[in-house]
Amino acid sequence: MTLIRQAVAADEAVLRRCVEAAFAPYVERIGRRPAPMDADFAGQIAAGQIRVATDPLGHVVGYVTFFPQGDQMLLDALAVLPTAAGRGVGKKLVACCEDKTRAEGLAKVTLCTNAKMVENLAIYPHLGYVETGRGVEDGFDRVFFEKSLAPA
Repeated sequence: MTLIRQAVAADEAVLRRCVEAAFAPYVERIGRRPAPMDADFAGQIAAGQIRVATDPLGHVVGYVTFFPQGDQMLLDALAVLPTAAGRGVGKKLVACCEDKTRAEGLAKVTLCTNAKMVENLAIYPHLGYVETGRGVEDGFDRVFFEKSLAPA
């Protein structure tokens, strides 16, 4: 059973290992390190922006970073260890973000992914997200998505 909890400072090293493993295949495809690989985990943990997914033994198998941005929640990063892929971990982490969005009285979640991460372009619509645009941001080809949520 996967449990979701708030990240703590002691999780920083495992978060770095997780993002490196999850995003390594994209480095060559994109031609540079994806933005989440260079995130300020210490700052995000201190700000309460990261939730981790743990396996039954308590090992971190994935994480999601999100925070309010205006009247919406920005899902900033999502990573799952390749060894835990296909087990619904990512779906549970996205649901955690959506639950927090509703709890804070916000009406939608927004996110972006890299256009070359074609796997994500299929996953997010399956979870109810709608593509809202494409463009270059910080030198990355981005695809923007959002999902409107019913109030809690």
